[in-house]
Amino acid sequence: MKTCQYTIDELNVDLKSIIKEIETASYLPELVLSINRGGCIPGIYLSHYLKVPHKVINIQFRDGDGNLELDLSNKYLNNKKKVLVVDDINDTGKTFKEIKKITEKNDSDFKFCALLDNIQSSQKIHFRGKSINKSIDSLWYIFPWENWW
Repeated sequence: MKTCQYTIDELNVDLKSIIKEIETASYLPELVLSINRGGCIPGIYLSHYLKVPHKVINIQFRDGDGNLELDLSNKYLNNKKKVLVVDDINDTGKTFKEIKKITEKNDSDFKFCALLDNIQSSQKIHFRGKSINKSIDSLWYIFPWENWW
């Protein structure tokens, strides 16, 4: 599989695109919830920019068995009503889809965003840095935090 090195410069451009979409939608989250590990860096950037708290949830399908151990109770969310869920890529949609199933049981307003949004994904998201189409170009993206050494 061909790979593509996603750069810090691309990260900055895509974060600015996400921020513009968030502002255009007049959506001001009260909490940024990053998906560990890929969503942590963009989530921290967004948390600082938006001046809201940041938390991390663990869910992974690529290397793990996909067992969900998510506590998205109001206690964990500190009763925040607007929650922005962040990941590096919305690839197949499986991660966001599983989180969405859990969030539907919560009365908070969850919105989903990713730096890269595969338009072929089974799960649509609210905000993106840029759209990609893996049915045309099936590149494997390597993010700076995955290969900085």
